[in-house]
Amino acid sequence: MKEINKRLLSWASILDAKAEEQARVTSTMPFVFPHVALMPDAHLGLGATVGSVIPTLRAVMPAAVGVDIGCGMIAVRTQFRLSELPNDLRALREQIERAIPVSAGAHNNKIVATAVPRVAELEQMAVAAGFDPAQALGAWREQLGTLGSGNHFIEVSVDETDSVWLFLHSGSRGVGNKIAQRHIKVAQKMMQKWWITLPDPDLAYLVEGTPEFDRYIAELRWAQQYALLNREEMMDRVVRQVSEWTGTDVLELERINCHHNFTQKETHWGKSVWLSRKGAISARAGELGLIPGSMGTASYVVEGLGNKVALESSPHGAGRNFSRSAARRTFTHDQLKEAMTGIEYRDTDAFLDEIPAAYKPIDQIMEDAADLVKVRHKLRQIVNVKGD
Repeated sequence: MKEINKRLLSWASILDAKAEEQARVTSTMPFVFPHVALMPDAHLGLGATVGSVIPTLRAVMPAAVGVDIGCGMIAVRTQFRLSELPNDLRALREQIERAIPVSAGAHNNKIVATAVPRVAELEQMAVAAGFDPAQALGAWREQLGTLGSGNHFIEVSVDETDSVWLFLHSGSRGVGNKIAQRHIKVAQKMMQKWWITLPDPDLAYLVEGTPEFDRYIAELRWAQQYALLNREEMMDRVVRQVSEWTGTDVLELERINCHHNFTQKETHWGKSVWLSRKGAISARAGELGLIPGSMGTASYVVEGLGNKVALESSPHGAGRNFSRSAARRTFTHDQLKEAMTGIEYRDTDAFLDEIPAAYKPIDQIMEDAADLVKVRHKLRQIVNVKGD
């Protein structure tokens, strides 16, 4: 751990100067307590640094939570060993792609049977919160159980014992993004109303006890639950496809589902704070979490160590070393194919900006996180599904 200043601590051995400066500016906000914690995968983000943990007193900065509210990971450990799987991995990838709509804006043609109770839960939650999610995104129901694009993925992996895991990463899809963008604008208007000058307009905040704050928290909690149920719905479909592919029912020996873009009330250093994790997971002592690498490198199942100084948090992934545009300028399709050797994936130029070399080395991230989590399993992919 490196103390950049009294209000900014960093666990990142690889940290871009712009990201460090962005985090330093965030740490100067007067309601930050006791300090901002930068995770090993920290990199430049919108308003607040991705990979930052931001505790605040009686205020929340919507951009510090992120626009994909509730984005996170889910994993299932199955009873299968690698040697027990059929050889045709392409058939499984294509089955998963047929069962789960992928790519930006994709949605189901109808609300499928497994999604019906989840949609009903979200409808009831929205009524209780006093808002209509359709005002943010009309097709939110049809998007439940869809993957998205970018760094979101579905993978079949094996651990150090050759046990087979199902692993995926996704969020609240378009509806969470729309909710976040609206409240960022509301916060910015509040700053203008009260003549508050900020070092960055994306650090605009909402104050506890105001209607604007209450509305944001209510919709934020809904979007966080949407993201969690979205992952559950997709994982149920992946389990079904694997069962059909193997001809054997999948036995779920373990299921882990965790957010990495969220805020919630927690107690740290003797005070009740709103703890915003933007690209970080909760890592309380004994708590299980998931830290994926890039599409061609290892992922990890971890157990939190409850590091108090790190605000009981850990990294959420590898973290980008190259922006998407820089990755496309720097790397080639042949390099992508080489990096994905031995992994069944859809070979397309669309994934060039997701090449593993565009990310920080995941093994370095895990070394930096040694006092935050302990590794329970190291996973390697055999199947990767992504959206364009």
